[in-house]
Amino acid sequence: MKHTKMKWRGIAPLSKGLLAAAIAVGSLLIPAGASHADSNSTIRVALYADIGSKYKSTVPVVTMQSTQSFTLMSDQPGSTPLLSVPAQSRIRVSVDGYRVKVMETSSWKTAADAAKKLQSTSDKPQIFMIARNGNNVYQLYTGVYASEAAAKDGLARVVKAGLGIPADQTPAVKGDKHLSAGRYSSEQEADTALSSITAAGFDAWKVFLTGSDGSAQFEVWVGEAANDKDLAAVQTAVSAVMPQLVGSATTSPGLIMRLDAGLDFSSEIQVNHYMVSGNDAKFLAVGSEAGIQLEERSKRTYRGNMELSNLRGSLAVINVVPLEQYLYAVVGGEVSSSWPDEALKAQAVAARSYAMAQGNRFEVANVVDSTLSQVYNGIGSEAPSIIKAVDTTAGEVLMSGGKVVEAVFSSNSGGITADPSEVWGNGGDAFASVPSKEDVAASATAKKWYYLLLANGTSGYAREDNIKLTGNKTAAGLDIATATTKDVNVRPLPAVESSVSAVGKLNPGENAVVLDKVYESGSYSWIKGPYTSADLLKSLQGKTTSTLPSSILNLQVTQRGPSGRAIQVKANGQALDVKYPDMFRSAFNGLPSTLFDIVPAGSYTVLGADGATSTIGSSQSAGVLSASGKVNVNGSGTVVMGGDSSARAITNSSGFLFIGQGYGHGLGMSQWGVKGMADSGYDYQQILQHYYQNVTIVKE
Repeated sequence: MKHTKMKWRGIAPLSKGLLAAAIAVGSLLIPAGASHADSNSTIRVALYADIGSKYKSTVPVVTMQSTQSFTLMSDQPGSTPLLSVPAQSRIRVSVDGYRVKVMETSSWKTAADAAKKLQSTSDKPQIFMIARNGNNVYQLYTGVYASEAAAKDGLARVVKAGLGIPADQTPAVKGDKHLSAGRYSSEQEADTALSSITAAGFDAWKVFLTGSDGSAQFEVWVGEAANDKDLAAVQTAVSAVMPQLVGSATTSPGLIMRLDAGLDFSSEIQVNHYMVSGNDAKFLAVGSEAGIQLEERSKRTYRGNMELSNLRGSLAVINVVPLEQYLYAVVGGEVSSSWPDEALKAQAVAARSYAMAQGNRFEVANVVDSTLSQVYNGIGSEAPSIIKAVDTTAGEVLMSGGKVVEAVFSSNSGGITADPSEVWGNGGDAFASVPSKEDVAASATAKKWYYLLLANGTSGYAREDNIKLTGNKTAAGLDIATATTKDVNVRPLPAVESSVSAVGKLNPGENAVVLDKVYESGSYSWIKGPYTSADLLKSLQGKTTSTLPSSILNLQVTQRGPSGRAIQVKANGQALDVKYPDMFRSAFNGLPSTLFDIVPAGSYTVLGADGATSTIGSSQSAGVLSASGKVNVNGSGTVVMGGDSSARAITNSSGFLFIGQGYGHGLGMSQWGVKGMADSGYDYQQILQHYYQNVTIVKE
């Protein structure tokens, strides 16, 4: 097939007519060269892993199941499955590491009651069951811990936890050192050996391994020592009771099978539990078309396989999935499946480009499943329209300078996208600030809110469907409104937040002055605060290198970037230095974006005839020259009218309001802008060339 290419440049969007003419001359699609990433390959998504400062999300154990059977096997090439997990059966997986063995008991309830006391602590409980001479014995453990020292610290906490540990038992640190009692070619032989060893009073387990020829093999491992000294003690004890058993220390990769009785501490449920053990051990849960459900990840089901390994002493769960199937879930997690096809296609190309540009960013994974990479919630996010969009654009990526573009995007750019200098300080020539007026699509179905001044001087917001205009106006020309139903809540912000109380109520027949009418706080426009000086100082801790004042009396945006986003903010006249401008979002209590204004909640500024300004607080009064002469007005409850006829009430509250637009960093594609452009008839190629500069779209 013959391919041609066009490179798009410029910041301003082309009209649909010009775009159509341009595409008529040549396709935006060009064939990918051999040096480009293969979109038919798999991608590695970290669901759980400790990757140091880059990413950390860990759990001591994961619970897996599927509506179809799946297998567990070594990641060794040419391996055969070690075992099969029946459909609808649950299994649990953890790493073989440092634990505290708390107690043994013949009563499951005794073990469960002790476990409940530990559930909310850092010492996570697990209950295992073993059969010893025909009797069930329940073993309570905590862990896993990253090191023997950490396990000893856990031991010290556990013995003080009031768990009712039997007087004849002493909690102890256990570990991943074992003796192998031999390798067996059949599972039945291993079971026979296991029975004789446990009957002699030793803790032992069946282990699934892969032979050098890739075949499934079995061993029985004895003991769980934390160090070589403890392992030698196990060796001595076994030799004394079972001299015929020649045990040797093992570090072979294997899956230790135990019986888990701690799936639910309210009733006994037993499931098989497999511990990943051995040097550099990696195992795969190989899924079917039905996928594998991970209970700890909100019971989400994922396509592909789950790689299970020990990373920095904790369980790493990596979803290894075909890239295009990964995109089925990513696109569905990022945008609504009801959006226009062209919007979904644009999201698919951007998401594919972003994923393929990552390399091994996360050490053992290309990406993670959160917004740190792209939202990835598994099969539940898929939909026919999204699968169609991904399949239609299969293999298509954005390229610039011979490399796949890391096509970052955000939810809503608030009417204009960010320049790289306003976000992280870099981004290459694929990014520039461009208009995104279609972002307002996010507010298309949102209610508007009236900003009201009540008769008692309180100001706040009430939703438009509970308010009506009376037809009357104030002397200043402001509308008068009343409630349409009883006890309408007047809220401090134009949104319903269960954790924030109303500031007042309005009833039919009671009048309020309309100061403004705004969109409900959402991804396009928003109001946050008011934040007090104490709120802001707490939030700024650790996020600025500047010395913070004891109290913030004045807070201003003093420098803005090309799109109007804040790139410098001063408190009391001193710049608050941050690592990069987008960090102002987290520095100020997690603002949706940096496209904001700061408004003092309880003051206003008066411009004098000589050009000097003075700030009037809510507790102060000021002389205002009116047509009838000088009149003193108090700050609180005063309505301040701007030259553009805007109105604002001065309140008794202290602090600062942040009034802004957009949701996210704002760099690159705006998802709501994409929807708006698609609604207006633009196709996905036109949309992408508007949001990304100097790029070509490459198709394999």
